[in-house]
Amino acid sequence: MPTHDSVVVGFDGADDAAAVRLDDGKIIIQSVDFFTPIVDDPYQFGQIAAANALSDIYAMGGRPLFALNIVGFPINDLPKSVLTEILQGGADKAAEAGIPIVGGHSVDDKEPKYGLVITGEVDESNMWRNSGAQVGDVLVLTKPLGTGVIATAIKKGVASNESISAAIKTMSTLNKGAADALNGLNVHAVTDVTGFGLLGHLKEMCQGSGVSAEINFSDLEFLPHVRDLAESGIMAGGTRRNLDYVKKYVEFDSALSELDQLLAADAQTSGGLLISISEPDAQKYVKTFGSPAKIIGQIIQKESNLISLK
Repeated sequence: MPTHDSVVVGFDGADDAAAVRLDDGKIIIQSVDFFTPIVDDPYQFGQIAAANALSDIYAMGGRPLFALNIVGFPINDLPKSVLTEILQGGADKAAEAGIPIVGGHSVDDKEPKYGLVITGEVDESNMWRNSGAQVGDVLVLTKPLGTGVIATAIKKGVASNESISAAIKTMSTLNKGAADALNGLNVHAVTDVTGFGLLGHLKEMCQGSGVSAEINFSDLEFLPHVRDLAESGIMAGGTRRNLDYVKKYVEFDSALSELDQLLAADAQTSGGLLISISEPDAQKYVKTFGSPAKIIGQIIQKESNLISLK
């Protein structure tokens, strides 16, 4: 693929957004994300989709500047009021992030789809990537896992109100606060946990950094009733694909069941930030940012397996 001198981050890695250097030395970062509804309420769907799209900018230490809508909608099959609510949810979440939505594009589609193109900026010296993890770092995760399980349970009509409320709350929460709380700390690597799941995104971080990681399964926090739902057979198809993909990179403790492995690979929507940082700074961060941020593991010298899940 052709290269360009202005491209700082492109297709060559697995970072969360593209980064391009302008003539004045500033770095513009841009990302796009959209998907089909994962909750029943159109307004909440719009909020979740917007928070998810904004996450890539926060994961690179950037400041969002503006957004464009991407919309697919069955205009002849659903009331226009549904589309209005989706767009309002996205607009309100963008306003919470302090940015305007200045346009976009829509197509007539059989199934609703919504998301955003986000443009942001960052100083090159302060830009976070997912490939700088260092041996001795610890890993911090800022949101609980399990949105893939609950989204599947919602589609099947078996999710409890408690699970739905908890999932909507975490998915619609911006990662802005989690990113802002890292100010003044020596951050080595950051990514957001989304469709590839915790193990998939950690695999990319380890591979790009030339290190391995140890994760303590008991330190992973899950949303309410996620294990009960998973034990009843509720599991996203993407989660199974995630596990099939990462298995060759992960050493699983013999005490962990296949269900445990699947939960660690659960396909997330608008998940938290996964941060590689020194232990002293991690302790400060967890204290400052508070719950639900948790230390879940550590970075070690590269081994034959990129990840060890204990």
